[in-house]
Amino acid sequence: MIESRKLRWGILGAARVNERLLPAIVEAHNSQLVAIASRRAGAAKTTLEKYAPQGSNDKSANGVQCYDDLDALIADVNVEAIYCPMANNEHAEWALKAINAGKHVLIEKPMALTVADIEAIEAAAIKHNVKVMEGFMYRFHPQHARVQEIVASGLIGDVLSARASYSFLMKPARMYRIASGFEQGGGAMWDIGPYAIHSLRWAMGLNNSAQNGKPAEPVSVVAHAKFNDVGADIVTSGMLDFGQDETGRARFGHFDISFERSRKSEYEIIGTKGWVKCHAAWVFQNDVPVISWGLEDGQYAEEHFAPSNHFNLEIEHFSDCVLNNKSPLLNFVDAKANCKAIEAVLQSASRHQLKLIK
Repeated sequence: MIESRKLRWGILGAARVNERLLPAIVEAHNSQLVAIASRRAGAAKTTLEKYAPQGSNDKSANGVQCYDDLDALIADVNVEAIYCPMANNEHAEWALKAINAGKHVLIEKPMALTVADIEAIEAAAIKHNVKVMEGFMYRFHPQHARVQEIVASGLIGDVLSARASYSFLMKPARMYRIASGFEQGGGAMWDIGPYAIHSLRWAMGLNNSAQNGKPAEPVSVVAHAKFNDVGADIVTSGMLDFGQDETGRARFGHFDISFERSRKSEYEIIGTKGWVKCHAAWVFQNDVPVISWGLEDGQYAEEHFAPSNHFNLEIEHFSDCVLNNKSPLLNFVDAKANCKAIEAVLQSASRHQLKLIK
């Protein structure tokens, strides 16, 4: 299918994630990169030249406007949608500026650091009739739809537990991630923790009819963390209590995130008859994703998937939502629930106590 037109995108910031997102905007069949901005002189142009794929005129970065002023990009009438990969504690401020200017916004996770800020973003989006989505690219990879299909089929029985492990070894170039305390958006929980909490909430709601296909929400959390001198968590682990099911069985989600360990991004869902595992939620476009499952009777299988770029799929999805007035897969209800759980995790870890999630 050939799109009648393409959504015109601007990128608000020269963050490292542009290595994956910028090419995705250029390459997606229904999007066009028209502008990029940074507060650092020359950084926008450098980022564009470094990451933009080169090819035919419609698949290159030719003609992209580079700004050394973020407000100038927001004011650009040629920009319809904005990708916001600013620092975590700046997401709400700049998303609101873009929304109030009538732009659709894809906000890199986390959408904001407080539920109140997400509510403000939601109110502005409704007022200005624009689409807004939190950027969890992993959810758009086909392997997760297959996981959902396996659970929904009843193969592994009723889901009673899930675990999520996300980590990478911190390198000098990424030390900015732990240069401020968690109250300012620094640390592992606000950086890679959103993936762990998001995947657990999604997993625990997969075959629960009462959830009607929606993520399950935890009622409490207990967490432990290692904090550095400025209050950023380097490692955080804990357990989310999802309450009992209709038969009184306990339902828990375990998470473990770290900047001190090798790269890992896996989750596993355990049911009454078996389990299913995603071996890598963070996959590069040429990787061959693998999921596996096993049953009580000894059956075991591995399924391999064709390489797929979840960043491209995310951009294509959001562009389609704007161009054809559809609702994004990830909504404000989901964003607020994920933020509420993360806040509770950090409060539990910093205060060394169980934290109720209300």
